Parts: sequence; C-alpha cells; structure tokens
Amino acid sequence: MQHLATLLDDQDGVISRRQAIKCGLTPTAVAKRIRRRDWVPIHDGVYVIHNGPLTWRQRAWAAVLACWPAALSGESARRAHEGPGRRFVRDDAPIELVVAHDRKVQPPAGVTVTRVRRIDQVVQWNLSPPRMRYDDAIITIADAAKDELAAIAALTDACAGRRTTAVRLLACAASIPRLRRRAWLAAVLSDVAEGTCSVLEHAYLTRVERAHGLPPGLRQVVALNPQGRRMYRDVVYGGSRPRWRQIVELDGLLGHDSPADRDRDLERDLDAALDREDTVRLGYGQVMGRPCSTAAKLGRLFQLRGWKGVPTRCPDCVPNSQEPRTSQRGSSDQAG
Repeated sequence: MQHLATLLDDQDGVISRRQAIKCGLTPTAVAKRIRRRDWVPIHDGVYVIHNGPLTWRQRAWAAVLACWPAALSGESARRAHEGPGRRFVRDDAPIELVVAHDRKVQPPAGVTVTRVRRIDQVVQWNLSPPRMRYDDAIITIADAAKDELAAIAALTDACAGRRTTAVRLLACAASIPRLRRRAWLAAVLSDVAEGTCSVLEHAYLTRVERAHGLPPGLRQVVALNPQGRRMYRDVVYGGSRPRWRQIVELDGLLGHDSPADRDRDLERDLDAALDREDTVRLGYGQVMGRPCSTAAKLGRLFQLRGWKGVPTRCPDCVPNSQEPRTSQRGSSDQAG
C-alpha cells in the first residue's frame, strides 16, 4: 500500500474511490475505512483522511477528483499558482473547474464547471492539483471580471508580480477563440507592456495624461538611490528646451500601506530632491475621482517647469477654473 500512502500525501489527504481501488483496495476495504471514519466523505466517491475542517487545497482536490478529469480554473487556478499568501477570494468561495467541452458534468455543491474545447492546451495536468496555465487563468479572470477596473487589476497584478508579462498575456489572449473583451483586453495589455503596472497607473494614463493632452511620460524608470540600490519611478516627464523634469508617483493602496512603505516613498522623494528633481504624489482621489482637475493642475505645474504645451479638455471636463481650457495640442515635449 505504499502507492496509496504516497498518493494521499500528494493529494493533501484526499482520495477518490476510483483511485483507492486502482491502488489495490477492495470495495469492502474502502467501505470499512468509511465506516470507521478513517475516511470521511466530501463529495460522492471522494474522501479525506480526517474529520476536521477542510483546507482550501483539500477542497480544491476534492472538486477536481469529483469531476475528474478536471482542473482548477479562473480564480482557483490563480490561487493555486500564487499560493496561500495571495488570496483574491475567500477560502469558502466556490472552487472553479474546467473540463473538456464534450463532457456533461453535474458539479457537486460548492463547485462550478466551465467547458473548453482546447483543454489539453490550457491545463497543466502534472501540477498538484491540476490547474489551468497561469496566463490562461489571468485572461479568463479579466474577461469575466464584473467591471473594467477589476479586469485591469487582474492583468496589472499578474504582471507586477513578475509571474508573467503583458506580451505573454497578449499572445495568450490571441490564442483563445472566444473572448467578449478581446479588443479592450488587447488595448489594456498594450498599455501594461509600456510600463503601466497597476489599476491606478492605468487610470492615470488614460483618464489624466492621454485624455487631457499632457506630454507622454516615461514609465517605470530605473533610478539608483544614494546606496546604489535600484528603484523605479512611476512616471517621469521632461523636456530639453528649456530642460525640465518632473516625477509623478502614484500611490495606490497596495505597496504603500505600511509605515515601512511610506518611509521608503518619502526617502525616494528626498533622493529625487537631491538630484534637483521634483516629485508629486497622486492617489485614487486625484486620478479616479478628480481626473480633470488633476490634469489641469499638472498642466500648470509642467508649464512652470518648462513645458510649452497646454492641456486640452476631455468630454467630461466642465467649464470652471480648475479644469483644462480648450486649446490645440501643445508642444512635442516628452519625457526625458
């Protein structure tokens, strides 16, 4: 029974009746273990070797075995790939599975099933538990997101975590036959490929900078602190005639929410000041709550630094002193 012990260890203590019999147990032996409560039923024909609360991985394994052959998909696949420290869904959320398109599966309670035509291309069967490939899972999550902000969050978080790249996600999206947001996803991923690394940064690019004719900034610019350590500037603007430079840092909740994070940000601002570079920090309120007013103020700030252009109105701008006035597109100043 060495194979049985190894299988139980590999599957977090979860096993199916089919597997047990394949390992050499008789139906009578399986029934005896269930009767003695050595094995506790989770779903029909799927058991766990304890009678306590199930871990998330045990729930995932139980779902996969109950619908076998099946693999984790969507948010469940993302959690399996990224580990318990990156929880985007509650432990008791439904386990999401993917099965072959030609199968008709009645999932047990707490499990959802999606059918796909190219299952062997999108699933890594050798992983524990089997799951959809990371890139396919992220595209699936983004395409099914409740709104555009949630979709952007899925894409930017995946890229910022260095588990994939926007180029890989673009290729993955192109290979999926049916996507309801295909063109929009491609546009967002193109922006991410240019350096947009968060929901806030993407909103700043589209709602503030582009929408109001501000000069295009350079994104995720590498800089060195006085100790020689690498750091990244969110957006850097500048021009050469006259020479001017302005740093814009975008502080979303993630990455800036602890005293250590705040101390790091302030230290970066001080380092920038030593290099005679000014830093402006913007949050969700300025970018998503008041983008037009923010664009007007940045436009005036850039003009004070040396920008020769003038910000323009977007369709949402209202005529007051805090928002851009209508004008032709400004000079060709760019980040530099």
